[in-house]
Amino acid sequence: MIIRQLSKEELTKVQSIALRTWPSTFANILSTEQIEYMLNWMYSIEMLESQFEKGHTFLLAEEDGKELGFAGFELNYAEGPKAKLHKIYLLPEAQGKGAGKALILEVADRTRKVGQKSLLLNVNKYNQKAIDFYLKMGFQEIYKEVIDIGNGYEMDDVVMELDL
Repeated sequence: MIIRQLSKEELTKVQSIALRTWPSTFANILSTEQIEYMLNWMYSIEMLESQFEKGHTFLLAEEDGKELGFAGFELNYAEGPKAKLHKIYLLPEAQGKGAGKALILEVADRTRKVGQKSLLLNVNKYNQKAIDFYLKMGFQEIYKEVIDIGNGYEMDDVVMELDL
């Protein structure tokens, strides 16, 4: 398995993985309408390019030339020397093969090397599989938050942190 940084021209890979991952990941958590709304908002090429231009880094995990998943993160998020893992998704068929762990470790390594003290992330409070994975990776719950994302929808999240 290799993990490599994506160029701006490759952001369609992020969009493609999200479109193939979200429906099954959130089928029992969010309505089909909310999934579609969030995908159109968060994973439009324009939004991804905007994030890229603001300094977000996107990593792709691949094996034998096949995409497994991605992670997107930002340095110096909000409170100072803390990185924020904004996105991490694996294709359903790639889950359980170590790609998620490899992506988290790569993000942690890259952010630690540039002086970040911790890595933050948000996860839907009903996504117990993901919460359990993050706990296993050493993250701790620090608080819960509800974020209004428009169109009558909210993100009801657990915020977790990993000391680097």
